[in-house]
Amino acid sequence: MKNTIRIERAILDITQEQLSQSLGVSRQAIQAIEAGKNIPSTLLALKISAFFGKTVNEIFILEVGE
Repeated sequence: MKNTIRIERAILDITQEQLSQSLGVSRQAIQAIEAGKNIPSTLLALKISAFFGKTVNEIFILEVGE
């Protein structure tokens, strides 16, 4: 699963640490999600999309075969 978190953070000029604090998760969790190593829970995906004011489908993109 791809995501646009890094791009959205750049638009707002915020760090992984700032995002993680706003969402109540570790910076490592954000880093792993951005890198595609972890898939967020439904609740965290909703929190991330709400934080950026986007839909879940605008932030997280399923790749072919997933």
